[in-house]
Amino acid sequence: MKREKSTGAVIFTEENTVRNYLVLHSTLGHTTLCKGHAEGSETEHETAVREIREETGLTVDFIDGFREVITYSPKPGVVKDVVFFLARLSGGELTCQPEEVADARFLPFEEALEALTHPSDRDTLQKARAFLEGC
Repeated sequence: MKREKSTGAVIFTEENTVRNYLVLHSTLGHTTLCKGHAEGSETEHETAVREIREETGLTVDFIDGFREVITYSPKPGVVKDVVFFLARLSGGELTCQPEEVADARFLPFEEALEALTHPSDRDTLQKARAFLEGC
């Protein structure tokens, strides 16, 4: 069994207590959270920072204490772990990586939840929101 690992983040902005969450519409047709494959000996956070910058042009600050892992089989003989952190937008200009991202938007929670294609991403977004509300 081959193992793969990706890392990313639930990215949000907050203005006057209103939070919006970043969702990406992939060139493959699904809507997802920002994530990507680890390269070499990168740490999980290094992978997340690089993937966020590559896919969106954004920089973020991670929120301590949130780490969600999703495990699934993307194809026969492969098991993939996806690690999600929680991150607040800190800078950059939203720019889509054309090879992978067709569109990217910050949406209110309910709209972001509805837009996500996979139940595991929706579950991760819900856990991230609950974590933020408990802070």
